[in-house]
Amino acid sequence: MLDLARLRALHAVHVHGSVSAAAKALGYTPSAVSQQVTKLERETGTVLLERRGRGVVLTEAAGMLVGTAARMLSIMETAEVALEEQRGRPSGRLTVAAFSTAARGLLPRALAELAGKYPDLDLRIVEEDPHATPHMVAQGTVDLAVVHDWDIAPMTVPDGVVRDVIGEDRCDVVLPRDHPLAALPVLSREDVAGARWICQPPGTVCHDWLMRTLHSVRAEPDVAHFVAEYQTQLALVEVGLGIALVPCLGRGALPDTLVVKPLEPVPVRGVSALWRAGTSRRPAITEAVRLLHEHAVLPSRVDRRGHG
Repeated sequence: MLDLARLRALHAVHVHGSVSAAAKALGYTPSAVSQQVTKLERETGTVLLERRGRGVVLTEAAGMLVGTAARMLSIMETAEVALEEQRGRPSGRLTVAAFSTAARGLLPRALAELAGKYPDLDLRIVEEDPHATPHMVAQGTVDLAVVHDWDIAPMTVPDGVVRDVIGEDRCDVVLPRDHPLAALPVLSREDVAGARWICQPPGTVCHDWLMRTLHSVRAEPDVAHFVAEYQTQLALVEVGLGIALVPCLGRGALPDTLVVKPLEPVPVRGVSALWRAGTSRRPAITEAVRLLHEHAVLPSRVDRRGHG
């Protein structure tokens, strides 16, 4: 009889495209995933992975097994959901993926309450890019994801995945208190068109949004520093190296040396939860989503502190 854990490892390599990516998604080491696939090869007497360049590709036989693995994993998930529903309380493993600011500003309170209430629940958190997580949810790599999208780049949700909007996260301009623009109560696109910017790298939604926004007023943004992490951006702003557009979610308290100013029209990104339709009745999913809503402290619900 084929071993389900080994089939899961092969399925993950197929879904994520490499042994290392499959290991990251499963929470294993790459060597552990390779060992599982090697054992499956011995078990079936078939070569399943072939070397190609620096990576590996699945053989035709592996492709057939991947289809079988997907069906078996779906059957297992259906059984697990039914058992948990019968127990009437969250239990088993729940893997939640989230983008960095949600992992910092939304998940801690909600998931700490979830874990505290339900000791039978094995809760796991994975920080991931929001564009990767819908596919991870659809393929069963994670059970629940918190994602964001912008008006210029709406997210497409795969078939079989449920989306529930949690709220909107507004973004503000953060600048040094002694910056010439700090005296203005509200900033327009024209006001910031000539500023020196600290922004996320090209290819990210935040970078694309800034470019398109300032291009709309016929300005070419002067992005002096490309920095992925918002907390690092704030550190650079504080020493006067530029200004940044920073979301409220996960921003935290700012030092007195910084000022937060609204930009009009307001940049907004939507925050949503995703899960597979087949797990909609799973108590762990319904309770986690309820708590995400309850603990969501987004700008539309709170005073946007920090304005100078």
